[in-house]
Amino acid sequence: MTETASGPARGSRAKGGKAGNKGLHIERIHTTPGMHPYDEVSWERRDVVMTNWRDGSVNFEQRGVEFPDFWSVNAVNIVTSKYFRGAVGTPQRETGLKQLIDRIVKTYRKAGEDHRYFASPADAEIFEHELAYALLHQIFSFNSPVWFNVGTPQPQQVSACFILAVDDSMESILDWYKEEGMIFKGGSGAGLNLSRIRSSKELLSSGGNASGPVSFMRGADASAGTIKSGGATRRAAKMVVLDVDHPDIEDFIQTKVSEEEKIRVLRDAGFDMDLGGDDIASVQYQNANNSVRVNDEFMQAVEDGGKFGLRARMTGEVIEEVDAKALFRKIAEAAWACADPGIQYDGTINNWHTCPESGRITASNPCSEYMHLDNTSCNLASLNLMKFLKDDGKGNQSFEAERFQKVVELVITAMDISICFADFPTQKIGENTRAFRQLGIGYANLGALLMATGHAYDSDGGRALAGAITSLMTGTAYRRSAELAAVVGPYDGYARNADAHQRVMKQHADANGTAVQMDDLDSPVWAAATEAWQDVLRIGEKNGFRNSQASVLAPTGTIGLAMSCDTTGVEPDLALVKFKKLVGGGSMQIVNGTVPQALRRLGYQEEQIEAIVAHIADNGNVIDAPGLKPAHYEVFDCAMGERAISPMGHVRMMAAIQPWISGAISKTVNMPETATVEEVEEIYYEAWKLGVKALAIYRDNCKVGQPLSAKKKEEEKAEITEKAEDTIRTAVEKVVEYRPVRKRLPKGRPGITTSFTVGGAEGYMTANSYPDDGLGEVFLKMSKQGSTLAGMMDAFSIAVSVGLQYGVPLETYVSKFTNMRFEPAGMTDDPDVRMAQSIVDYIFRRLALDFLPFETRSALGIHSAEERQRHLETGSYEPADEEVDVEGLAQSAPRAQELKAVATPKAESEAAKPAPQQAHTSAELVEMQLGIQADAPLCFSCGTKMQRAGSCYICEGCGSTSGCS
Repeated sequence: MTETASGPARGSRAKGGKAGNKGLHIERIHTTPGMHPYDEVSWERRDVVMTNWRDGSVNFEQRGVEFPDFWSVNAVNIVTSKYFRGAVGTPQRETGLKQLIDRIVKTYRKAGEDHRYFASPADAEIFEHELAYALLHQIFSFNSPVWFNVGTPQPQQVSACFILAVDDSMESILDWYKEEGMIFKGGSGAGLNLSRIRSSKELLSSGGNASGPVSFMRGADASAGTIKSGGATRRAAKMVVLDVDHPDIEDFIQTKVSEEEKIRVLRDAGFDMDLGGDDIASVQYQNANNSVRVNDEFMQAVEDGGKFGLRARMTGEVIEEVDAKALFRKIAEAAWACADPGIQYDGTINNWHTCPESGRITASNPCSEYMHLDNTSCNLASLNLMKFLKDDGKGNQSFEAERFQKVVELVITAMDISICFADFPTQKIGENTRAFRQLGIGYANLGALLMATGHAYDSDGGRALAGAITSLMTGTAYRRSAELAAVVGPYDGYARNADAHQRVMKQHADANGTAVQMDDLDSPVWAAATEAWQDVLRIGEKNGFRNSQASVLAPTGTIGLAMSCDTTGVEPDLALVKFKKLVGGGSMQIVNGTVPQALRRLGYQEEQIEAIVAHIADNGNVIDAPGLKPAHYEVFDCAMGERAISPMGHVRMMAAIQPWISGAISKTVNMPETATVEEVEEIYYEAWKLGVKALAIYRDNCKVGQPLSAKKKEEEKAEITEKAEDTIRTAVEKVVEYRPVRKRLPKGRPGITTSFTVGGAEGYMTANSYPDDGLGEVFLKMSKQGSTLAGMMDAFSIAVSVGLQYGVPLETYVSKFTNMRFEPAGMTDDPDVRMAQSIVDYIFRRLALDFLPFETRSALGIHSAEERQRHLETGSYEPADEEVDVEGLAQSAPRAQELKAVATPKAESEAAKPAPQQAHTSAELVEMQLGIQADAPLCFSCGTKMQRAGSCYICEGCGSTSGCS
């Protein structure tokens, strides 16, 4: 894939650019001659102490760090804990933002000078100062690997996104395992397409049947799981793609559906699913996102109701014909059931491919925003769109298109320089990335910008403004790339792909020319974008291009928080009320600052705005807000709440900006639990028609192991209320014949205190007994968790203790609460219970082991490590010198009765759970106001509720992510 070496600098300075034969002339944007950006701001010292919400234990502490006084507490905490290098408490530890920014911008400046990017030392200095100013003022951010690695003694990896390749040979498959493992070890993610591997329906050269790609996925999944369990706190970020015409496509579609169901059935049936147990090895494919790559031929067959051929990998001949619509239905059914597979549209992706002569685009990175050649990588940077909104506070607004373009030029220049000094995880990735120089400029805060300007996210006006900004960004990026080609040469593969690259540039320009302008905000941006694309065509034809790709839209999780963005990537706002940390400790609940801006833009007076904001603060929504016109409700629609944006609203936004994104868009379309398979089909079909490149859906509560809940539907509420009233009436009418008596424990009582860890969450359990034996009370103390879990555990332990004292048998609790699934879940530090599906699951397994006789807990499928080892050696859990009390076993827990008892509370365990009583993040605040639980796990680092960012999750409290850099 590697092309010839870069040619000499050619061309001259072009209209609208700064390129010349001797280097770039860098223009000042924000800085003042003779003054360093650091000298223009006020600095202060802060103490960064990040604690667990419940017990106050310290996760991270560094005191006296230096930051500008306008940086938020959250941004300071995240940058200090995530990006400062050096061991805490040592002289090598960075102590302020100046050191961090200098480490990066000075490295970029030196590399730019070494590779002759600048016309003079003065231009290099302006570049350094402008880059420092933009980072200092949170105007943009590089992706996390730049903050981690640049300017340090360790390898200077700058890329966050990787695509690998695998061929139909055992050597290539084993290389895949190794390369993927090295990328996971470094905390990054990778994707690849397995379609070159022959199917299980084809023959090997030896005459036997091939294993097929699905079988090799097992090995890669096990490898990812092993590396994760070797110390990482988040799952491996991994994407596996298979073409829709692969003969094993149906097996691929069903992999995760079958495994999710297997987890449910085996645990509910009492099988030993602990780590190291007899049955855990049968659960596979849990460490990857899966996507089906569909082509236009297949989608046309779905539309026409025709047949579609599955093709042999070696010969290309059709070996089986299937009903296209039925296969498409299976894809939708699987996604409905467990959120996998996602879908990638091969025809659309490769129609916008700038380098088809060097190979097709077959795969993506784990979050699906980077799509280019195999064995390549992409470094990302994202702009904070709210920094370019000019607002006089009286409703007069404009988007600063000219300044936006200058910042894009600056950032693209820096991103291209980084490839000159960057390190890469494999030689192939390094060679190909240097040959094609893929960049991924993008943005964050789109949702906040649209609301602040009075645009509904799901509206023609909102989509027009988003499209205009996206077009201007990518057009400006490619124009700068063409100018760079005149200075340091085009990318190595350009000569071979010149015609295709120019064709794609014309497609972007044509799409810009046919775009619809809506109002005074987007029209000037469209005009600037039109000029930029004209320059791209003209300058690019003369100079070529320095970069084969310019833009993507990434999740912007951690970096979005570091820039104090209200919204990530292309996402809408989570809710109208936010949780804000305060300097010196404490927090407060505030209405989004974008709300008053939007109301002024819509023409409301200050008195009206004050009343509407007060209503939102009390209710969390705008419904029935005093003086607010119902026609304006849609402007304040959010990702969650009474007026949540519809799934198709998200798809339409993706379609509105896709024509001006070189790569794709990281986004998951959330659907309510009540969504149907037909609605999933519609989403996947309409996304293809609208020209989206890739898409995934998530239906609330579809995953077995996810602690999710949606707000109760009105009819469900009515049904529950009616049942409760019937119960009360029955209790009143009946004559009470028996009432249990509470048997309290004496003042002095024997007890056992056990410390435990479940999925990174620490806790203590004290179990006290009656003097004449028998468990009488349980106390649970949680740490490393948020207030919701710890508070509920306190209340839960009291309820269980009272029940025990009223005579409820312990085995009843054990049968009801083991196998219950919710986060935190995972590995424990208890050799007898190595894996738990929840805190509750662990607690009652431990109590059963400590207080129930062998016969009773054996019938419940609960055994100690010693007993499991004995079973492996002798085939029996039972000690050799003991006899099983068959009569007692039958009386305590008959197998059929226990299976029924375990299955009965399943619906109860998956029912909606109460919202937290105290919020510690914006996500928890939304839960508390709306009476729901957000569709997200708890953070393993600090225990708070995470929130969605693109196709992964981000913790607002500490900046940790669920798998995407």
